[in-house]
Amino acid sequence: MVIGIQPGQLVYSKAGRDKDRYFLVVGRLDEQHVLIADGDLRKARKPKKKKIKHLKIFDLVSEQINDKIKNGKKVDDKEIKAAIEALIEKE
Repeated sequence: MVIGIQPGQLVYSKAGRDKDRYFLVVGRLDEQHVLIADGDLRKARKPKKKKIKHLKIFDLVSEQINDKIKNGKKVDDKEIKAAIEALIEKE
């Protein structure tokens, strides 16, 4: 379905308890699921498994977060919050 999803990409939840919130993708599980975190409701150490069809996907990616995740480094909640705020301002 949506192949272009990558770590650090901005998404918006359209369904579930976390509806109407912005998140960053922090991992890809399979064709239908990703792991998302916002540094607040969902922390980086315990991301939420979410179906891609329940997300609005933006063409905005935090390169800093993307690089850290791809290189196997830990991303902290402050970085995720700051990246989400910066990407929302671009949108």
